[in-house]
Amino acid sequence: MTQSPYDVIGGKDSALIKMWTRGVPVEDNAREQLINTAKLPFIYHHLAVMPDVHMGYGATVGSVVPTKGAVIPAAVGVDIGCGMMAARTSLTASDLPDTLEPIRDAIEKAVPHGRSLERGSRNSRDKGAWGTPPPAIVTAWATLAARFERICAKYPKLAKANHLTHMGTLGTGNHFIELCLDQDQRVWAMLHSGSRGVGHAIGSFFIELAKEDMRKWHINLPDQDLAYFPEGTDHFDDYVEAVGWAQDFAALNRRCMMTNVIDALRSQISKPFDAELEAVNCHHNYVTRENHFGENVLITRKGAVHAGKGVLGIIPGSMGAKSFIVRGLGNPESFHSCSHGAGRVMSRTQAKKLVTLEEHIHDTAGVACRKDADVIDETPKAYKPIDAVMAAQADLVEIVHTLKQVVCVKG
Repeated sequence: MTQSPYDVIGGKDSALIKMWTRGVPVEDNAREQLINTAKLPFIYHHLAVMPDVHMGYGATVGSVVPTKGAVIPAAVGVDIGCGMMAARTSLTASDLPDTLEPIRDAIEKAVPHGRSLERGSRNSRDKGAWGTPPPAIVTAWATLAARFERICAKYPKLAKANHLTHMGTLGTGNHFIELCLDQDQRVWAMLHSGSRGVGHAIGSFFIELAKEDMRKWHINLPDQDLAYFPEGTDHFDDYVEAVGWAQDFAALNRRCMMTNVIDALRSQISKPFDAELEAVNCHHNYVTRENHFGENVLITRKGAVHAGKGVLGIIPGSMGAKSFIVRGLGNPESFHSCSHGAGRVMSRTQAKKLVTLEEHIHDTAGVACRKDADVIDETPKAYKPIDAVMAAQADLVEIVHTLKQVVCVKG
């Protein structure tokens, strides 16, 4: 009899939880969060847990939450539409200069991020927002503006959020831009970001609104952060509209950044080259309607990527490890999903306490990147080993390309 590739927990007064976590550590508090989520009465079939799972706000990062008749804003989170984009160029390793710091400098100047253009000093323009957005960014924003205005007409507080000034910007934390080499020494550009300030505002606003509804209706929850909107209510429809808009903002944000990254690369490499010969742009914090096990349901992926059969996705490692372009195998038990990365094994505070600067410098050898104490919370040791994560989900995806970064820009 063939052994199942996942472990099963829950099932007593809750939905089952299927976990693709063999060979990787899972925190006790993450398990507790999963069990609390599985107790909600509208969970459909089972929860699917990816190997990069770790504790999150309300719902667990690295989980796939299928629901019928309700949506949980915290299960999407506040970085709505966060995801990855990768594009292969016609360049190879031999086309890159011996010193990569000028390329890193050019990318940092082309894409606002969490630091100012002068390294080491905080950006006074709101941590990487545009001062005056360039015409291309204004044009991109115009494609989303009318829908946003309709949302703000009902919820005026959202109008104050950063939107135009954050379009085409990276952000901070685990968001990054990289140049990578694949297994054939071809050059790829890759980046990780989402809906920035406006997505955070939408997520935070509706999470609190759901909590208010729960109090108003006297609904008891295993965790107040799992507050939800029942389908058929005004807030349900408004949230689905707003979160869908934020997902579109996030995808466009990545495309704008990728254009500027490629332009920055062209400014440093005189040889003409093509870009986006192979391109992938995928969310990993989002909600969508899909059909599974014969039913139309809402699928919320929080730190998980769609891995339908033949669908390309991106699974990044840490800033010193490999990343992967993958092709989904369409496994129905995972709701056609896979992990969104390596997943944290240390909190940011733990990493700063436990990892030395010398260790960080050693672990990022060969990568043109920040090597200062302020980035230790993103150091490779703060993340699970990506090879173990990939091994645990061998039945969810197949590897198409293996990438290794040579330049990394962090917010």
